[in-house]
Amino acid sequence: MNGQVVPAFLAATLEMSVPLGLAAIGGALSERAGVPNIALEGILLGSAFAAVAGMVASGSAIGGLVCGALTGATFGLVHAALVLRGRIDAIVSGLALNLVAAGGTRTLLRAFYHSSANSPNVRGFSLVEVAGSSGGHGLLRVLVDPLTWVFVGLAVLVARGLRATRWGLWVRAAGNDPRSAYAAAVPVAGVRLGAVVVGSAITGLGGVALAFSQHQFQAGMSGGRGFIALAAVIVSGWRPERAALACVAFAALEAAGFVLQDRGGALPAAFAVLPYVGTLLVLVLFARGRSFQAPRGLGVLHDE
Repeated sequence: MNGQVVPAFLAATLEMSVPLGLAAIGGALSERAGVPNIALEGILLGSAFAAVAGMVASGSAIGGLVCGALTGATFGLVHAALVLRGRIDAIVSGLALNLVAAGGTRTLLRAFYHSSANSPNVRGFSLVEVAGSSGGHGLLRVLVDPLTWVFVGLAVLVARGLRATRWGLWVRAAGNDPRSAYAAAVPVAGVRLGAVVVGSAITGLGGVALAFSQHQFQAGMSGGRGFIALAAVIVSGWRPERAALACVAFAALEAAGFVLQDRGGALPAAFAVLPYVGTLLVLVLFARGRSFQAPRGLGVLHDE
């Protein structure tokens, strides 16, 4: 039993890191372009439902993945349109989208599957069958899951893209000083729109990973993960690779409670709140230290 604790803990940490990390990468991309995005929670939830609905309808995990990513991109498009064109406050827009996702998914769950709690089961990606219920088998299942490597690849790709490409330079310019960027012929509105849509599509992949790891959609299954991802964006200094690593740390706290649940008693039950307590403590320390600064143009709109 004890020999299975470490691999079970590693498996749970990696599995929980993927949806958190993808949401954080997407949120970091949006906010580096200057558009606050607190709709990460709603995007995760809506995309998780779309992934399951897409897989049930098509019988294909790829179909579910595409539906989840497109749903995330649609949320991002609506958010960007409300903020950049409608001049709606980004916080108000994000909260509205979170509420739409929470209520809308419950309504669609009843309409599609005649349930207020959960959808039919789906397999998700099963490119390699790994039989067994031990911690080692669980770790191997996570390691052969394509979404694990999508997460790792996107963390590297987005970080490098922001640092070493013209597109990344435009995104950073739009987030740091939109007025000067516009004067230098950077299409600020278009860059911000693209960053929010792409970032939300990446967050949508996090919703896909969340649904596929649970093998179904459950009402409210995002469970605050979008807000934890947003906290990771802040404490990472708005750097996607650091945000992804912060999510691994938060996931490790959640995994500790998950692995110890079968031992019973009050202490393991208390571990369930570790990711939330840890997030609060990190934010408090961040607020006191001020070691990183937000993009100077975050939330600053500019008329073109």
